[in-house]
Amino acid sequence: MDTIRAIPLSLYVHVPWCVRKCPYCDFNSHALNTSLPESSYIDALLADLEADLPWIWGRAVHSIFIGGGTPSLLSPDAIERLLSGIRARCRLTHQAEITLEANPGTIEQGRFQAYRQAGINRLSLGIQSFDDHALQQLGRIHSAQDSLNAIDMARDAGFAHLNLDLMFALPDQTLSAASRDLQQAIACEPTHLSYYQLTIEPNTWFYHQRPTLPTDEQQWQMQQQGSELLETAGYHRYEVSAYAKPDNACRHNLNYWQFGDYLGIGAGAHGKLTRPDADEILRTSKFRQPQQYLEAARQGDFRQQTRSLTAADLRFEFLLNTLRLTDGFSLEAFENRTGLPAATLQPELNNAIDRGVLRETREGYCCTAQGFAFLNDILETFLPGE
Repeated sequence: MDTIRAIPLSLYVHVPWCVRKCPYCDFNSHALNTSLPESSYIDALLADLEADLPWIWGRAVHSIFIGGGTPSLLSPDAIERLLSGIRARCRLTHQAEITLEANPGTIEQGRFQAYRQAGINRLSLGIQSFDDHALQQLGRIHSAQDSLNAIDMARDAGFAHLNLDLMFALPDQTLSAASRDLQQAIACEPTHLSYYQLTIEPNTWFYHQRPTLPTDEQQWQMQQQGSELLETAGYHRYEVSAYAKPDNACRHNLNYWQFGDYLGIGAGAHGKLTRPDADEILRTSKFRQPQQYLEAARQGDFRQQTRSLTAADLRFEFLLNTLRLTDGFSLEAFENRTGLPAATLQPELNNAIDRGVLRETREGYCCTAQGFAFLNDILETFLPGE
């Protein structure tokens, strides 16, 4: 039991609805064609959490992340009822980080203040770009001015912890346009920036109607340019696409990347839980389609799948997460989080070091600059069955 207490526990809450599905999005999000079933969905979320409680008795929740979809479609009253229900069922650590994702196009005056009063202490705004033409191409429902207004409202509401999501390598984007976008984001002085490349994923509109994207070389230049601008502005890169001011890394996402535990509630939510009493680590997933999930709530069974990870799964998933961090991982953390001996990694680690994509540090192992650029190639060597 001492080991499991040492592994941080987070809670992810998924809200699956959006005003409109973006053409690049492969998340479990669904255009809201009818009125939002707000009350019944909050009921379902709390029942979902209650069903999972036997797996986490005695453990405290370190962070909560309400993502989507567009969670800011939920009213402040709904968010307050959700968080009150979570507190009634779980023990939260002192000053637990509680994040809400918000779309600048769904925010009205006073809403942020009400979210903060409900218990949200960190906001993540899906800006994506400050260029109106780019936003139209991305299918976003907000304008650049909407984003600036939302940032001002968040400041006025007293949010000290603010993340901005920004994308680069957008359709027809130039190097100078990417620079202007990022400089505008930096000028807004968020405490955290998620700066990531647009990728074309299967099962998206862009996959079937592919836009004209910058070349691979241009994308690389945008990445390098962005990293330099952010570092110069005082943002530390602690993960492949995450940059933060000192002491402002996202604790919830860090727990994912450090292979911590988390419950996932809501339509399509995933979870990962360590069960030392059964000597296993579980992956869970909930029913994906919102109506199917709500029907499952009426039946009292939310889990679509529960599976125990094999040793090969554990090796791969640990590295899939921890190698995204600039600090990498320690062998002690590998053994603590997977229950496997560190020696099982050594042949592949030595090979990666010889190839110049991984380096040994005082604490453990991390990617080199070249390794970050070819992270998928490194991970392939640890795939189950390889």
